[in-house]
Amino acid sequence: MTLRIAVPNKGALSQAATEILRESGYRQRSDSKELALVDSENDVEFFYLRPRDIALYVGEGTLDAGITGRDLLLDSGAKAVEVMNLGFGRSRFHFAGPIGRYTSLDDLQGLRIATSYVGVVEDHLFRHGIDATVTRLDGAVETSVQLGVADVIADVVETGSTLRAAGLETFGEVILDSQAVLITRSDKVPDDFEIFRRRVEGVLVARSFVMMDYDIEQSRLDAATELAPGREGPTISPLGKPGWVAVRVMVPRAGSQRLMDDLWSVGARAILLTDIHACRL
Repeated sequence: MTLRIAVPNKGALSQAATEILRESGYRQRSDSKELALVDSENDVEFFYLRPRDIALYVGEGTLDAGITGRDLLLDSGAKAVEVMNLGFGRSRFHFAGPIGRYTSLDDLQGLRIATSYVGVVEDHLFRHGIDATVTRLDGAVETSVQLGVADVIADVVETGSTLRAAGLETFGEVILDSQAVLITRSDKVPDDFEIFRRRVEGVLVARSFVMMDYDIEQSRLDAATELAPGREGPTISPLGKPGWVAVRVMVPRAGSQRLMDDLWSVGARAILLTDIHACRL
């Protein structure tokens, strides 16, 4: 049976989602007006939908899986579950109110809160025992305080410049840390979904790791492998130079330059880094 996958059709998540799917070996649309695309070679059909609707389609079983934001998944209340973080589309939700007026979550008792994410905010308030009125507004929620529609807003905060321009500041704890996530149905994992998940995971790992090759004297090998043990251990091969070996190891991309310095200090030479395009672990 063909796997049916939902992809964001526009917005902050769209381009990055398309890129990760291409890197995973799947065909993607070349025209942003296309609403669906069949990748017959991989037996997958992609549907390009509003990010806010994706969790609902997946939760109802109309589609098998999808890429959306964690905030949109939680706000929807759909019967879908998060399978893995995708590492893009990061955002952070805060409460914000007039500068100097509110300091903690307890200050929200009895207030009016405007947000585009009613489900997320109501759940957060319920879990903390706060009774407040939550109103859904789509876009530009920061003006709701100036217009007298709300006392406080709950919204995505990046630099905070938009809030300051509206005379607002954040307060209290973070409501939610969000990012793009891969989701599927909560009641039944679709056939062949594991292959799709593994491909996407392989791209994420490949983006986070690099291959490191170096030469070193056999007598210094233990010190080097202690610094860089690798995912499954290093690959070690003899060199034509007596007493020396060639080592290949998979290491995290973050900190790889410092690791090269450390390996050099214990005697490694001809140290090379190579990008990984995809993998299966």
